[in-house]
Amino acid sequence: MNLRRDVFQAIADPTRRAILLLVASHAMTAGAIAANFDTARPTVSKHLQILTECELLKQEQTGREIYYHLNGQKMKEIADFLEPFRNLWDDRFNKLEAIMKNYTQKKEERE
Repeated sequence: MNLRRDVFQAIADPTRRAILLLVASHAMTAGAIAANFDTARPTVSKHLQILTECELLKQEQTGREIYYHLNGQKMKEIADFLEPFRNLWDDRFNKLEAIMKNYTQKKEERE
């Protein structure tokens, strides 16, 4: 049975988010990624496996080295999914800001 990992569970882990930030600008080997963390290499390898299974990272073999790089298409899918929620909260915060400005103006007029 092929279990599919949930992308949001994958990015819930701070180490995996840090890995995504590391490879966002350029591809890196597992060793180069692991050098940025105070954890054992097998732990970093497990994080890389999870990110790869979720398709957030892609692997590219160059000679004997495997480079990990960000899968921009998958990141766009996540951003597209989150966009309506961001718009909803932006709208709510804008309404709250308008209410607070109105409240502050009325309070200043009474003083």
